[in-house]
Amino acid sequence: MLVAAAVCPCPPLLVPDIAAGAAPELDTAREACADAVGLLAAARPDLLLVVGPAAEAEHGTYPAGTRGSFRSFGEDLSVCLGEGPERERQLPASLAVAAWLLGRTHWAASPVEGLAVDDRLVGDRCAAAGREAAARSERVAMLVMGDGSACRTLKAPGYLDERAAGFDRDAARALGAADAEALMALDASLARELKAAGRAPWQVLAGAARGAGLEGRLLYEDAPYGVGYFVATWS
Repeated sequence: MLVAAAVCPCPPLLVPDIAAGAAPELDTAREACADAVGLLAAARPDLLLVVGPAAEAEHGTYPAGTRGSFRSFGEDLSVCLGEGPERERQLPASLAVAAWLLGRTHWAASPVEGLAVDDRLVGDRCAAAGREAAARSERVAMLVMGDGSACRTLKAPGYLDERAAGFDRDAARALGAADAEALMALDASLARELKAAGRAPWQVLAGAARGAGLEGRLLYEDAPYGVGYFVATWS
């Protein structure tokens, strides 16, 4: 059963070594993420499942001990998802950012596993994956990584799209209210057009949370660099 969840953005820029001189711009987001991870620890889970978006070749499960690297982003920095034997497969970027967050907060509350979700996965299958995840243990917590639209400004990665602000507003409202039905109502096609990588992981969370009676709180909402970033807690 899902007992708690934290939602965090997953840009590699969240890692100060990668952001370099721009690092202070995301300090508030980092602190909100740390607070959200702290709530997960307070829930005393038996298992922490980290969920994030990934390309088709990278989706699937990642056992504890899987390593990741930020070399492709210009920084020779390695991370590890929980504790376990080293694996040959490398973490996708979203789970590597999660591993960095957990390392930064010295996570020791429970074993950790990863689930990378293809961002093209339809909502019903996302929800089914969430239900399966919630059934893994009596007390499951989830750290859900994902960004909103990448089309909020002219300089955004996806350029300006007038639909982006409304999509992000709906996503932020649903995340802040722990509204699983509203998350499931997010349009997958529109999310893809707006480059909103969080849609599939959020719908995995929605599936896991159905019937859990969790309440939500939005800790952070902003669009630095023209990308929607949200931090929320469900408990």
